[in-house]
Amino acid sequence: MKIKDTEIRIVKGDITELKVDAIVNAANNKLVMGGGVAGAIKRKGGQIIEDEAVKKAPIKIGEAVATSAGNLPSKYVIHAATMDMSFKTDEIKIRDSARNSLKVAQELKISSIAFPALGCGTGGFSVLASAKIMAQEVLKFLREQESGIKEIIFCLYDQEAYDVFNKGVIGYLTYVTQKLSAGPYTTVDAIIEIDSGIVVIERSNPPFGLALPGGFVDYGESLEDALTREVKEETDLNVTRIKQFHTYSDPNRDPRFHTIGTVFIAEAKGIPKAGDDAAGLRIIKKDEILKHDFAFDHKKILQDYLLSLS
Repeated sequence: MKIKDTEIRIVKGDITELKVDAIVNAANNKLVMGGGVAGAIKRKGGQIIEDEAVKKAPIKIGEAVATSAGNLPSKYVIHAATMDMSFKTDEIKIRDSARNSLKVAQELKISSIAFPALGCGTGGFSVLASAKIMAQEVLKFLREQESGIKEIIFCLYDQEAYDVFNKGVIGYLTYVTQKLSAGPYTTVDAIIEIDSGIVVIERSNPPFGLALPGGFVDYGESLEDALTREVKEETDLNVTRIKQFHTYSDPNRDPRFHTIGTVFIAEAKGIPKAGDDAAGLRIIKKDEILKHDFAFDHKKILQDYLLSLS
């Protein structure tokens, strides 16, 4: 499957034989290459890999460093410390190791990287849990970074682990990127009282009509930050205090697609005027508000708000 410009693949085989730019070694924090994947890498790639690695040790658990790949067909080995010398690991260590391996790959400006099942050998961690953790970190990295990585491979040595990863990685990523991406989308709206009236905008985009100032929450943005931004963009007002009023989730509340909207009661400073995102702005007296028609379910929202005041 593909996320942005990066191909995600699950393969069954020996990671040391892959012709990729870098392979990841599930390492201890002293970077001593004993058994498991590390031992296989040293046997096939040569002692030089461990010699280079230990010169950079010790590293913090969850960090990653790169060395050359010796006799391996890859260019680099990225050593990700999933444990210390007690050989115990956990979710946070695996998550940090996966994320930092991708960061090192980005710094190296490489286009392909292969991962084993981090934490599942000597660390004894659940294969399915590792698959989902690594899938989550890959998705987050690719969404947040402009990466030159064109291929990310998860390489499993046996059929059972391959089957688990195929479901845990590809199944999970397919669900998130295809089913969840269809919505519902998150929105915020503000009820702002000024001079015994409520601030409403005239929408410049369909669906047209009057509406509360608000809009979509961007990725990586809190509801409160989104509300502050949208109010400023549409009304030029600066939000000073907000209080959550109610969340509206009827699948038919928005004629475009399914949205879930959280409405806030807000105080704001400034002189209200229509911004670039609004065709106009009005302050409508509370006793006249229900005489007007509104886009979306904003008339119901205002009805609920006025009832809450009585």
